[in-house]
Amino acid sequence: MYLIMGEYGRIYSTKNICVYKKIAVPLQAIDKKTMDKGIILHSVVPVRSEANDASEQVTQLLFAETVEVIEEQPRWIRIKNDADAQEGWVDFKMLTRLSQSECEKFAKCSKIARVKMPMAYAVSENNSQTIPLTAGTCLPDYKDGRFELLGVGFLIDPVMVAQSPLELNPTNMMNTVRFFLNIPYLWGGKNAMGMDCSGFSQIIHSLFGHNLLRNASEQAQQGMAVTSFDEVQVGDLAFFDHNDGKISHVGIILDKERIIHCSGRVKVEKLDQTGIYSIEQGGTYTHHLVSIRRY
Repeated sequence: MYLIMGEYGRIYSTKNICVYKKIAVPLQAIDKKTMDKGIILHSVVPVRSEANDASEQVTQLLFAETVEVIEEQPRWIRIKNDADAQEGWVDFKMLTRLSQSECEKFAKCSKIARVKMPMAYAVSENNSQTIPLTAGTCLPDYKDGRFELLGVGFLIDPVMVAQSPLELNPTNMMNTVRFFLNIPYLWGGKNAMGMDCSGFSQIIHSLFGHNLLRNASEQAQQGMAVTSFDEVQVGDLAFFDHNDGKISHVGIILDKERIIHCSGRVKVEKLDQTGIYSIEQGGTYTHHLVSIRRY
């Protein structure tokens, strides 16, 4: 088996040696504890319910997200996302294994800064290649338009970055979510080319320093309950069902009359104590309000 340098200057696996910065190292010299941790070095990686390309996409992994390796098959690896505990299968080519020393180094680096715009581009200092990064992507050890991942430096426009969690207030929320309007709905998606409802709420709240779980039913168990509709605040999450008692949808409250959510696309619609009132769908309630949570 080899480990060879990838597109952005990082090592990827193939067959008997390790090539990194033009230095060859025998495979046996590589820490054998690498095999239970991995990291994403692609912009977005689909995570599937089964070990095949035709199976349901349950979520996605973003650049610099780390995972625990649970199980392996010839072309597929079952993982658990370190950030939200979501499990599923990824193509083995899209996951880079981490050594024990790399895990320790990554654990110590700062992970506060995140991409705040729907899409940004970073440039590798190793080879000047670009990589698109979607909103919510963590930028390790970010400072003044530069971040570093596993020894590789990247440059990024500081305008695209939230250097620290944003203060949750009406102005910051509106200045953030307005750029996400009309992103299309995609089951399991959490990037600028397609999101589902809970992927949208998870990514937006990550910019305000909140680590939400992946699915709406899970997010509905986090934070604290808002028991009165009159007490809602910007950033609260509203959870909905289809009159069956099962949480199936989530949106971000903007004020006592409006909610932004992803249903067909990211959009702003009317909200009241009954639920979401959709004018574009003929003036009807499309989602029944079940609960409201604050984080």
